[in-house]
Amino acid sequence: MNIAASILYSLAVLTFLLCGYYYLGYRSQKKEWNKKIKEWFPEEQRKSMVSKLGDRFDERESSKALAAKLQNANVKLLPSEYFGALLVGGLTLFILFYAIFNMPIAISILLPIFLMVATHFLLFYLRKNNYENRFNEQLGEVCRLMGNAARSGLTINQGIDIVARELSVPAGNEFKRISNELKLGVPLEPALRAIQKRNKSREFNLFIATLLIQKKTGGNLARTLDTMAETFEDRKVLNQTIKTMTSEEKYISFIVPAMPVFLLLVMNNVMEGFIDPLWSGFGLIMLALFIGAIVLSFLLIRKITNIKV
Repeated sequence: MNIAASILYSLAVLTFLLCGYYYLGYRSQKKEWNKKIKEWFPEEQRKSMVSKLGDRFDERESSKALAAKLQNANVKLLPSEYFGALLVGGLTLFILFYAIFNMPIAISILLPIFLMVATHFLLFYLRKNNYENRFNEQLGEVCRLMGNAARSGLTINQGIDIVARELSVPAGNEFKRISNELKLGVPLEPALRAIQKRNKSREFNLFIATLLIQKKTGGNLARTLDTMAETFEDRKVLNQTIKTMTSEEKYISFIVPAMPVFLLLVMNNVMEGFIDPLWSGFGLIMLALFIGAIVLSFLLIRKITNIKV
């Protein structure tokens, strides 16, 4: 009797272990199946009301011009996200001026609005053509890759395809677009001209002219691209040297205008009513001169340090 009970007990334990083993295996396979199903048939996630409003705003025609400006300034934000950031920044400045620096309520409302509008225009002024500059910094590597492709006996279209696979953004995305258009049957010249509308720099114009002339007249394309690559690399080194030498002055252009404004706010926090004389007749004249001097100093320093090669 004891032997039979022991055998039944052992069989029960063995059955339990086997069931647990197969159950764990089934759960593992189920996770893999669910993962593959989600990859093959992705479900559209539910969006919040704010996200839906942002998508509607981004789809408007007026937002497309702003999206082009953000791309040219190399700001990786959607138009709705950009306006949301400006709104949050304005509210933060309002709390800062009103609760910390004890500014009057009217000034605490108007000053953040002025600063956000100034930031909007200043951002696109300072980062103007930033996307083009990043693209042009990769032109040397583009020429080397296409030169190696031409030296290996590949065509220009195949060289563009290699560049699209090997390079990162922004040149990788632009050449990927050219490669896709070429695969769809678009001729080379219209495909390049379409990219030229978004990048009108002289370096990229020279690159396009070289490709089109070599395609029509023939010649040693690999040698020409190698020479262009060396030229672009030398220009890149020179621009980087100038940027390094003028970096201190560029930071000064921000510090010099911001320092008196910060000191004025601190003094108003320490001594209540310190800035009240500024709202009188003579004080408004002094305030206008003060703001004009700050803007002028910023523009002059930026103009001096803006060295073009």
